[in-house]
Amino acid sequence: MIRKFFRKKASGKGKLDTFLEKYNLPRAYFNINRKMITRGVFIGLFWGFIPMPMQMLAVVATTPFIRFNVPIAIAMVWLSNPFTMPPMYYMEYLTGNFILGKEGIDNIELTLDWFSNNMGDIFVPLYVGTAFYSIVVSGLIYFLLNWLWIRSVKEEKCEKEKRHRKLKKQDKQD
Repeated sequence: MIRKFFRKKASGKGKLDTFLEKYNLPRAYFNINRKMITRGVFIGLFWGFIPMPMQMLAVVATTPFIRFNVPIAIAMVWLSNPFTMPPMYYMEYLTGNFILGKEGIDNIELTLDWFSNNMGDIFVPLYVGTAFYSIVVSGLIYFLLNWLWIRSVKEEKCEKEKRHRKLKKQDKQD
């Protein structure tokens, strides 16, 4: 199923080839296969969980070291957007406090003065939680998506074999 979806999306290759040639971009970063898609999801989620500016540039800076589908990775980075960032970072902060065995701060105020005064108490737990989500959760999603893709391919192969056997059976009966 996953393959069928991406195969349908890849049908407009003329426009993509024109775009790649115009901007002199390597085609490998736009490939649609299991490895490129799952890596793109992993890289995008990895950078998306990290509280930092310009996460999309971090994705692009990763391209010389790992080959992955860049548009998918950039889309995954946008899972952390201005609406989702506060709950994500608060969850990472709570997770970091849990991992470190700390209680955390109770009287939170949403002012710059409060944040600048408490940055030392926030920074370490936040980035410990961030490391957990960036590595563990992104890794789990990578392996889950990989497994689902492989399972989808096997199911598709079984369906083809069943149809083939059914057609052979009908041919023998005729």
